[in-house]
Amino acid sequence: MKAGEELPVQRYAVTRAGLVRYAGASGDFNPIHWSDRVATAVGLPGVIAHGMYTMALAARAVATWTGDAEVVELGAKFTSPVVVPDDDDGVDVEVAGTVRSVEDGLVTIAMTVTSAGEKVLGMPKAVVRG
Repeated sequence: MKAGEELPVQRYAVTRAGLVRYAGASGDFNPIHWSDRVATAVGLPGVIAHGMYTMALAARAVATWTGDAEVVELGAKFTSPVVVPDDDDGVDVEVAGTVRSVEDGLVTIAMTVTSAGEKVLGMPKAVVRG
């Protein structure tokens, strides 16, 4: 990897079925992640993906780009929810990346994570040791 290199965009479908599986794995059964009634009652536009699920998709993109590289740092701010429709297709989360620097064996990757054309993670970045 070289500084300035644009990494291929990774796309991941997020469905309600995926949210149920994630809830089971994480233990986070908050009804905003499965009930439209509850989600809209608290002011959300509908059922939303778990923030850490969205972060995991960013991590998955990093793993795709870097293979077996050790992840030294991974971080982001949760800025907007990923709204997941009640259908079989769900919604895509897209992860784009740019290599910001390569120094002392560490590669810093800045990412843009979007869904439905809106950024859903703020300042996402990863640092890997390659």
